[in-house]
Amino acid sequence: MGNEESVVVERREGAAGEVVLRQRGREYEIIANGCFLMDTSDGRSERLLVDAALQALGERGDAPGVLIGGLGVGFSLARAAAAGWGRIDVVEREPAVVEWHRTGPLAAYSGGALDDPRVTLVLDDLLAHLQAPGEPYDALCLDIDNGPDWTVTENNGSLYSPSGLDACRNRLTPGGVLAVWSAQPSATFEAALRSAGFERVHTLEIPVIRGVPDVVHLAHRAS
Repeated sequence: MGNEESVVVERREGAAGEVVLRQRGREYEIIANGCFLMDTSDGRSERLLVDAALQALGERGDAPGVLIGGLGVGFSLARAAAAGWGRIDVVEREPAVVEWHRTGPLAAYSGGALDDPRVTLVLDDLLAHLQAPGEPYDALCLDIDNGPDWTVTENNGSLYSPSGLDACRNRLTPGGVLAVWSAQPSATFEAALRSAGFERVHTLEIPVIRGVPDVVHLAHRAS
């Protein structure tokens, strides 16, 4: 995002610690507990998260339902709203992030998708939502950390544990797709997905300007 100095737009104490919205030049970034989470400079991999899940599902009779875990800067939601999804649930635990999309500068990036009649916003912890009773989804598109090996808060690691992956699998329809964004590949996470009973586990890489590629881990629940 260049060499511009960052400016704090707003700082909040959130559900899981401090969450900060900063502006650097023309771009915005979200910082959670002092850890860089995401920014608005390049949304290719966040868009691919939902595109790859939809493609992996193949042809289905009805428009598939998707859960987007983490509203973030809104790239994934905006992409889902522009594609052929039916029900779109967005789970976000930080009220501040939602407000930055409703009335703040991130509204430009979610493009009004929160007002789409297919979209339901759920203010909750992602794993708690997955473990609660509810209708299954055809796809889960999760982007709440910098990856399974680089979590924003310590308790987020439970999502990638055997019990967390069981919860993901149980909230998918037969043949449904789990897609997980990560800032780096993780062979350990691929092995965990296979151990949790997922099939067709593979990883898509997205080149970035510097460093290792972003990736999307994909896996299917057995049909």
